[in-house]
Amino acid sequence: MDVVFIGTTRFGLRCLEAIAALPQCRVVGAVAAPPEFPISYRPDGVRNVLHADVPGFCEARAIPCALLAAGMNEPALLERVRGWRPDAFLVAGWYHMVPRAWREIAPAYGLHASLLPDYSGGAPLVWAMINGERETGITLFQLAGGIDDGPIVAQAATEIRPDDTIATLYERIERLGVGLVEAELPRIADGSAVPVAQDESRRRIFPQRGPEDGLIDWALPAARIRDFVRAQTRPYPGAFARAGGATVTIWAVRIAPEAPAPLAAGRFACAGGRLFAGTGDGAIEVVDFAVDGEPADEEAFRARFGAAGRLGAAP
Repeated sequence: MDVVFIGTTRFGLRCLEAIAALPQCRVVGAVAAPPEFPISYRPDGVRNVLHADVPGFCEARAIPCALLAAGMNEPALLERVRGWRPDAFLVAGWYHMVPRAWREIAPAYGLHASLLPDYSGGAPLVWAMINGERETGITLFQLAGGIDDGPIVAQAATEIRPDDTIATLYERIERLGVGLVEAELPRIADGSAVPVAQDESRRRIFPQRGPEDGLIDWALPAARIRDFVRAQTRPYPGAFARAGGATVTIWAVRIAPEAPAPLAAGRFACAGGRLFAGTGDGAIEVVDFAVDGEPADEEAFRARFGAAGRLGAAP
């Protein structure tokens, strides 16, 4: 089966490597995107923090590769892809809808990091962790005209562990996704895969997220804030608050019932070399943070903002 790969992230590159190693498949072309690109929900551009060098991989293996410039509706790009004469597309680590004109060339299969139909749409792992879910997964499905709504080829599930961050969860999901590619593409190639329609009554669609969505609401319970922080920690831009006009990026917290005194939501206190903050139902300790992009500790924080004060929203 001749496959055209579409993707631009580290996960996508791992999937491309897996396809290239399958004896039942031949990669006849690839479509990638630059690290920064415009998209419908953000025309001024987004920065892909998970970007990978798909063109470099293709160049080393003499695989034709097209770099997205004006979008997937660009006629010249469509004609170039058509010339590769694929039997199927595999989409992984991609941020654009695949137009109908592409899907008329060959069926397109995609990987989405949720157990579809739930958590369709943007940033599914981040949303699942923010919402306190205990399970998530990844789905290989055939793309249709809507938001992650085509028939399902296969799924793999994993728990969301109490000590997970978005990085550790994403690593497990990547391994499961590569496993689906290795197991299911041969079945797609020989015709034994039978996609199953999604149950539309179970669909929830979530929006894309940007760095500005990391602003912490200190009125939330401590457990919710902990989930909010770990869902957006490295490699993402991070959850954040404001103090004295500065941006405090918060990479890790823990629930701290031993805080030295009751703290109202959004109030902070420095004590014993530790930084505490009040939430809607108790205190957390901020254990890893930066101020205006520079790593900081309790001593530096106290010197700049005092021993107690307020962590607020953006001005």
